[in-house]
Amino acid sequence: MKSTLLPFVLCAVSLASLNNLALGSPAPDGLVKRVDPCAAIGNQEWVAPSAVRACFESFPVNQTIKSNILEVVTKTLAFHTSVSYQVLAPEPFTAEVHEDILGDLARIGATQYKSAFDMHVDLSRSVKRLMDGHCVYTNACFDSLFLTFVPLPVVLLTDSQGNQAVHIAPEAFQVASAEFADEIQFWQDSLPGNLKGQLASLSGAKVLAINGQDPFASVDANALITGSFEGFGTRQNSFFSSYQRVDAGWNYVMGNFAQMSLPLADSVTLTVQRVNTSAVQTFSIPYRSRFGSTSVPFSDTASLIANNCVATATTNGADANAASNGVAPVAAVRRLPGGRFAPKTQIPPQVLQKHAVSILVDDKPQSDIVLPPPLQPAAPIAGTGVTQFYLLQDGKTGVLALGSFEEADFDTFQNTLLTGLQTLVSKGATQLIADVTNNGGGFICIAHWLHRIIAGPKNTTVPQAGLDTKARAGPLAQLIVKAIVEDDVDPNEALLYNPLNWRFSNNTPFPADFDWLQNPVRTVINGRQDAFSLRIGQECQPFSQTPPDEPLFDTKKVVIVSNGRCASSCSLFSVTLNKEEGVKTVVVGGKNDVGQQYCGTVGGESSDFSTMDTEVKTAGLKNNSLAPPDFMTNSVQGITWRLGFGIEDPTQPEEWQNRPATVNFPLTAETVNNPMAIWTAIAASVL
Repeated sequence: MKSTLLPFVLCAVSLASLNNLALGSPAPDGLVKRVDPCAAIGNQEWVAPSAVRACFESFPVNQTIKSNILEVVTKTLAFHTSVSYQVLAPEPFTAEVHEDILGDLARIGATQYKSAFDMHVDLSRSVKRLMDGHCVYTNACFDSLFLTFVPLPVVLLTDSQGNQAVHIAPEAFQVASAEFADEIQFWQDSLPGNLKGQLASLSGAKVLAINGQDPFASVDANALITGSFEGFGTRQNSFFSSYQRVDAGWNYVMGNFAQMSLPLADSVTLTVQRVNTSAVQTFSIPYRSRFGSTSVPFSDTASLIANNCVATATTNGADANAASNGVAPVAAVRRLPGGRFAPKTQIPPQVLQKHAVSILVDDKPQSDIVLPPPLQPAAPIAGTGVTQFYLLQDGKTGVLALGSFEEADFDTFQNTLLTGLQTLVSKGATQLIADVTNNGGGFICIAHWLHRIIAGPKNTTVPQAGLDTKARAGPLAQLIVKAIVEDDVDPNEALLYNPLNWRFSNNTPFPADFDWLQNPVRTVINGRQDAFSLRIGQECQPFSQTPPDEPLFDTKKVVIVSNGRCASSCSLFSVTLNKEEGVKTVVVGGKNDVGQQYCGTVGGESSDFSTMDTEVKTAGLKNNSLAPPDFMTNSVQGITWRLGFGIEDPTQPEEWQNRPATVNFPLTAETVNNPMAIWTAIAASVL
């Protein structure tokens, strides 16, 4: 055994053996002691991206682990609803989504890589080309172990003549000096010539070139690899900084230029024109990698692997009927992505078991960088956590700032939304702005509830305030349902595939013995044979609380605002309000010659490998050749488990139908990343 066989030989080499080979340990007889590049970054807060890469690139590919990852991902995609659709999406997304993921997985299997990290980048980007934020592959050994920053977040601003240009954010130094106080001097000292120590002077500067090219060359290059959203404009917008309401307050999202999940850039060269000057200056500034706040500390390669790279207790599923201390672990069902990729607000297992969710999965943890206090909206009149309510100075415009459709307690969340909107009405609000910027989803039935209480009881909200859905009817899924209905493998009614969870499209419940994936709807998509369930009706009504008998707002006086990054349950809410109720939609800060989608990644319900693994294990099918094995690595594979039918064309998925924003609202130096200023301007010009 050679000392270079480090991170991907865990099936054959014990961690104790790896510890013996760590830097500073005596080398076994006959082995050459080698420098450990991971020891150089261990227990360090800030390091050069090149040093992180050197660590990652020291991990050779082990064929057993490579095969394991590819087998899990490939077989889990049999549960993903959109594989055939994503080979070539219909218009308007044909040019955006055209990924044969099964073909790429086969290609990756046949490719020889210099390192496990190179393979990971290829696999991650291949899955991202699905442009589906539910279907994302992450590996905690690499993704966001270190986050890589430059202290110059950028924004797209529009001047008084309507001209757009990329700028360093006006608040850039305020954000960077607060968040990176322990590293800001490094960046100050790295600036050349008369810029040295003058990082603050770059805030607001017009960016004329990035690495010698038009700035939008970088914007568009990022849009090709960032994934998550079908709309090209939305992926462009991810390059720029933005804000988000989170449970603890208002966060600042740095954007993909200023924050990366992998250490793939060492520096950037910018050509800028600073504010109030005509001079043009070109300079380079380094990226720096900071140890992730949710990563597990390590000191060398062996401890990095042990703490971050191997499968954990939540990586794989579990038999929902297997007793643990006398209690069946039903919490293993309907898991959220674990570890650093989990949403900040954790839903308790007993709540998650009762309420379906649809949540975006990202390879970056939710930002905990604070929106500068001068930009934070003041004086909410109601709300808690991700939900805040404001009344604008015009006395008639209420604002619901909703950063997520996920809170720890479903019933409290439901009540907060109702009482908050009622408070706005009682204070005189007759029109409503719902700001869902960077809202990645959450409870599906909260999306239904919010639609119902805003619009009132009508044929578009009762009994169905969302979208009918379908699941994929692959052979393994069919076997799971068969085991549930014939062998009674789910007496606790814990499994997603249990027919007792679902209703026909006429909203009558499935019988307990209904084998609902038999006689599937067979469909040819992009020349490929596929099969789906019958149409599934609504699952949310009657609600656990009584909604009002009248609408809270005239939907013609409601506008939904975001940067386009509204996904999952947020999309379910936005699509139904726009297409069924005529609610206006506004995307802020998009490029004016690019069509803006007001939401994306609609889906119908998201899930992941660990949840599907629980279904398989509980059904007694783990040894079936169709079943994915357990992950050996600390990985997450997300999927879209149910796919919603469209509104304008109810025979086809909403995922692939057009959702153009009513207004692409330009941002200025005065309004960018200033929610109150944005809301006030929209109230005056759109409502």
